[in-house]
Amino acid sequence: MSGFDDRKRGEEAKYAFDAEKRFRAEARRNKLLGLWAAELMGLTGDEAKAYAAEVVAADFEEAGDEDVYRKLSSDLKAKNVSIADTVIREKMLTLIAVASEQIAAEG
Repeated sequence: MSGFDDRKRGEEAKYAFDAEKRFRAEARRNKLLGLWAAELMGLTGDEAKAYAAEVVAADFEEAGDEDVYRKLSSDLKAKNVSIADTVIREKMLTLIAVASEQIAAEG
């Protein structure tokens, strides 16, 4: 029975590790998205960093990415930045890959 318990604990640890990596990558992606959108809206320096933090915080409103998407879309429209919804969604996909690579490189 000990071998089974060891294997079970190993699987649980791997699941927890993968979940933490996924969480960190999504948070990093959201920060990168915030900085990208801030640039489009003409924000720089501390304003851009503060906006990126708002985007990260927006992800805690509900499960999934729709809360982040809605924030970006709404804020860009409010600043009269004309950008297609598909461009925002493509940027989200691109930046999750970038963020995952950055997290993996950090070890």
